[in-house]
Amino acid sequence: MSAFEKPQIITHIQKGLNYTVFDCKWVPCSAKFVTMGNFARGTGVIQLYEIQQGDLKLLREIEKAKPIKCGTFGATSLQQRYLATGDFAGNLHIWNLEAPEIPVYSVQGHKEIINTIDGVGGLGIGEGAPEIVTGSRDGTVKVWDPRQKDDPVANMEPVQGENKRDCWTVAFGSAYNQEERVVCAGYDNGDIKLFDLRNMSLRWEANIKNGVCSLEFDRKDISMNKLVATSLEGKFHVFDMRTQHPTKGFASVSEKAHKSTVWQVRHLPQNRELFLTAGGAGSLHLWKYEYPIQRSKKDSEGVEMGVAGSVSLLQNVTLSTQPISSLDWSPDKRGLCICSSFDQMVRVLIVTKLNKI
Repeated sequence: MSAFEKPQIITHIQKGLNYTVFDCKWVPCSAKFVTMGNFARGTGVIQLYEIQQGDLKLLREIEKAKPIKCGTFGATSLQQRYLATGDFAGNLHIWNLEAPEIPVYSVQGHKEIINTIDGVGGLGIGEGAPEIVTGSRDGTVKVWDPRQKDDPVANMEPVQGENKRDCWTVAFGSAYNQEERVVCAGYDNGDIKLFDLRNMSLRWEANIKNGVCSLEFDRKDISMNKLVATSLEGKFHVFDMRTQHPTKGFASVSEKAHKSTVWQVRHLPQNRELFLTAGGAGSLHLWKYEYPIQRSKKDSEGVEMGVAGSVSLLQNVTLSTQPISSLDWSPDKRGLCICSSFDQMVRVLIVTKLNKI
C-alpha cells in the first residue's frame, strides 16, 4: 500500500479540560459525546459536548460526589440513550442526561472501584435482554439487568481460597440470539476468563503474562469470531474464537505494538477487521487483521483446532506525551473517533480512506 493510499489519522478538534478524563463515549445517533472523570477536589464529573462548525460546544456539566471511572450506552434504547457509569466507590448508576440530578437506576455494585463497564442488548445491538457488566478491584465481575433492582443476575467471583485479582477490563460477546451470551474479563495478573452466561460456567481461561488492560470482541452481536486483548509491556493478542481446542484453547497471534502499555483497543463498527490500539506513550496504531487461508485444522489426534491469522500496521500517530486513557469510534460516521488522554485533553479525530481497505 503506497503512502497515498494509506489511511491518515488527523486531529480535527482538540480541547483542554480542567479535570482528569478516564472515559469518553459517543452519544448514539448524534454529533454529541460524553467525557467522564474527576476534578482535583475529588468529585466526579460528566460533560456533554456537541460538535458544531468544527468546534466543541459544552452542553452540560454534571458534578457528582465520587470520581467516575467508566461509562457505556450499550444497554440503553436508541430512544432513551441513558448512560451507565461506574465510580470510585463501587456504585453503578444509570443517568438520563436530560435530567441528570438523580440517577434512574442506582446500586452499590462493588466494595471497591469499578474499573470497567460494558453494555449489550441496547441500541439495537445484540439479541436478548439489556444487560450491563462491571469489573472491579474487589475481584468480582457482575452482570446487571437495569430492569431488576439491587441484585446482579450473575456474579463471577474468586472461589474460596483463591486470591482476588484486580479486574481491569470486561467485554460482552456472542449475543446473537435470545439465549447465548458471554462475558470476557481481563485481570491485573494476565488472566483472561471467558464466562458463558447461558450455562453459568467458565468456558475458557488463559494467561498472557502481563496485566490485561483492554478486551474487545470484533462484534458483540455475532457468534464469537475474534477477541483482541491488550496488555502492559506493549503487546496485544488476537484470538480466533471460532474453534476451541479441548486443551490448547483458542489460536492466537500476538504483536508488539507500542513501546509502553497498550491501554485500549476499539474495532471499527463498520469493518470488524480494522482496529485501533491506544498506547501509554500517547500514540494510536491502526491495524488490519488478515484471516488465514483455512481457519481450522486437525491436530495429530484428529481434533479440530483454530489457526490464527496475521496483523499488519496501517498507520500510527503520536498525539500526546501522556497515555491515551480512552477511545471510541462513532457508531454512525465511519472514521470519526474521540479519545482522551492524561494531559487532560479530549480530541476528535478523523481517520481517512477506511472505505478503500
